[in-house]
Amino acid sequence: MTFRGHSYRNLDPKGRMMLPPEFREVVLAHSPDGRVMLTNFDGCVTGYPLPEWERIEESFQRINVLDARLRNLQRFIVSGALEATLDKQGRLLIPPHLRGYAKLDKDVVLAGVVRKFEIWDKGVYEQRRLAMEDAFDVDMAALAQGGFELRL
Repeated sequence: MTFRGHSYRNLDPKGRMMLPPEFREVVLAHSPDGRVMLTNFDGCVTGYPLPEWERIEESFQRINVLDARLRNLQRFIVSGALEATLDKQGRLLIPPHLRGYAKLDKDVVLAGVVRKFEIWDKGVYEQRRLAMEDAFDVDMAALAQGGFELRL
């Protein structure tokens, strides 16, 4: 099961957001009690099913602790993480520190990204999407030169 597609959502005054049914299904398939890990990454709030998050934490246990860049990455991602649980209505409470990091106010975009989902400020998401579209052909050519093949 994967997260795919995107939808426009609103945060309520408490910072809760309704997950669409297809995202709830993925979360509940991995965690019947509806638990996910939320963290800060790439300018958005990123949500992981618990098994996927456990793989990330496991990989951090194997980093070269002498590499300051890896220590900083570990510190940033893991220290920003918080476990959250879907409520009975299928809403997810995004904690204040993550809302602040991602500049989430009211209008957000929930984007499925295969093994995780991302929660973006709507304006930031639209800017990034337009920039990606402008660079699409160049980026695809560069990926193809590196041996990466994407079949659309």
